[in-house]
Amino acid sequence: MRLEATQQLALHQKMILAPRMIQSMEILQLPIMALQERIQQELEENPVLLVVEKSPALEQTPSEQPASESQEWQDELEQLEKLIEERDEERRTRHRLSPDGLEEAADRQLELMLNTPARPQSLHDYLLEQLAFLDAPPRHLSLARFLVAYLDENGYLTTPLEQLAQVYNQATGEEVSVQDMEAALRLVQQLEPRGVGARDLKECLLLQLNPDLPNLAVLRVLIEDHLEDLQHNRLPLIQKKTGFELTTIQRALAQLKQLQPRPGAAFNPETAQYVVPDLIVERDENGAYQVRLADDYLPELRISKRYLELRQHATDPKIREFLARKIQAARWLKEAIAQRKRTLLKVARAILHRQRDFLEKGPEHIVPLRMQEIADEVGVHVTTVSRAVDDKWIQTPRGLFPLRRFFGGGVTTAQGEEVAWETIRQKLLDIIAHEDKARPYSDEELVQKLREQGLPVARRTVTKYRKLLRIPSSRQRKDWTLAASHTSQQNSPPSS
Repeated sequence: MRLEATQQLALHQKMILAPRMIQSMEILQLPIMALQERIQQELEENPVLLVVEKSPALEQTPSEQPASESQEWQDELEQLEKLIEERDEERRTRHRLSPDGLEEAADRQLELMLNTPARPQSLHDYLLEQLAFLDAPPRHLSLARFLVAYLDENGYLTTPLEQLAQVYNQATGEEVSVQDMEAALRLVQQLEPRGVGARDLKECLLLQLNPDLPNLAVLRVLIEDHLEDLQHNRLPLIQKKTGFELTTIQRALAQLKQLQPRPGAAFNPETAQYVVPDLIVERDENGAYQVRLADDYLPELRISKRYLELRQHATDPKIREFLARKIQAARWLKEAIAQRKRTLLKVARAILHRQRDFLEKGPEHIVPLRMQEIADEVGVHVTTVSRAVDDKWIQTPRGLFPLRRFFGGGVTTAQGEEVAWETIRQKLLDIIAHEDKARPYSDEELVQKLREQGLPVARRTVTKYRKLLRIPSSRQRKDWTLAASHTSQQNSPPSS
């Protein structure tokens, strides 16, 4: 066995993304609000960047500079050197803070906390406030406060009482029984909103029953024995098992729908998501659709001429390197923003050119469109189109839509025409909206109705879109009162 070292030449193709290209892709992918935040961050970190003011006042040109120019350059260089030293010192103090620095950081944290909006009252806080007014043994109140901490966001107690008793005993060293836990749980279940402290849906609904409710006995029977039948709309089966009239069951069902299956949900409201469009489509007097960027509030950036000239007068290599780096970063940012604007406009115009029927006639006339088609038309890579439409919204005369809404596949009709999935979904909604609720269409019948309109789709596709649109099954959509009425009319003898 012989070991030896040799040299070989080989050619390899490798794609290397330069920092400038990476930044350009990141800027393209940002929606308008995120881009504003990014620009604000760059303005704070890069002294070379300036915002073009609306006023006519501009920086002094070199010809307008006063006679004491050399002294001004010297003063600005000293200020810049001081700024660099301060930034270096700030980076060093991030790793080690002196007692004074810790105190200053604590003051900043306290100021931040004081300026932070107060959080809304939680379910646990609301329940603990009510427990303070209950007249009960202190031991049971203490256990009730313990149980409140174990309620989930919907107000349910999902941990068994036996396990909670063991946890309490280990944590406090006291001995509590499951009976003590049950007594404490009954206290929790007396609190508002009604239904908190329930261990399952059945118990939650029973806790909300008011003795003054009409049809109370029917409601109790439905909750205790027939929740699954109600979920699947098996009203005739319930009628057969209970002997209740169908109209009585339906009245009780209407009351049951007024109860809250998640009593704690009101304390966890979903934060409203405000959408700001990146593009706006408007129609001009000639009937043509025009696309423009919604960047009225986006600041226009420029590079400070003073810093460009200051770099030429700087003799300190550290200052020259700092200025060169910041000027280059500012230029890259400006070019990336300009490139984002051009790409967004090109992609949006190409999309709307293909989807003109959508603007003219409505969502049911959207046509199948792939990103590769737009990429070929615009002359960019398909990933560029994907980044351009990612998390972007467009305001149209038809409403506000995500740009991705305009992309999707479809099916080919018998005439060879391509129909988008969005059109099929709209047709499906229309067919179900006009069906006879006494005899709603099954999925197989929906397939047949779509085929009659020239839309060949599989049954599994119909089932998939029905579930995506949160449309119940045919059994769950059936109105049994109408069905009974139709049956009685068919069985009644004809009038002479």
